[in-house]
Amino acid sequence: MSVIRVLAIAVALAATSAAACTSGVGRAAVSLGFDAPSRTPRDASVYIDEEYIGPLGYVAAHGVRLPVGEHRITVQRSGYFPWDRLVTADREPIRLNVELVPIPD
Repeated sequence: MSVIRVLAIAVALAATSAAACTSGVGRAAVSLGFDAPSRTPRDASVYIDEEYIGPLGYVAAHGVRLPVGEHRITVQRSGYFPWDRLVTADREPIRLNVELVPIPD
């Protein structure tokens, strides 16, 4: 995924959040960060609400802003069991520890 695509997603999320604020809904953005042990592949794909965000290494380094509410976070890579969590963003920063487990041969 190119940096331009990641920036486009970030702008879209910001626009959605800004639109919600101006429409009177008042949904704030919440910071989402990732920790990954060194044995977890940095090129694993991160999805939020089934939309590709970017490689784990990039997303872990830069973080993501989520609108308040419930979101499904998925991290996957070929040869590993997928990592999947349902999180509720409620104005407090979220920090997730992602550890992918290899699929046995």
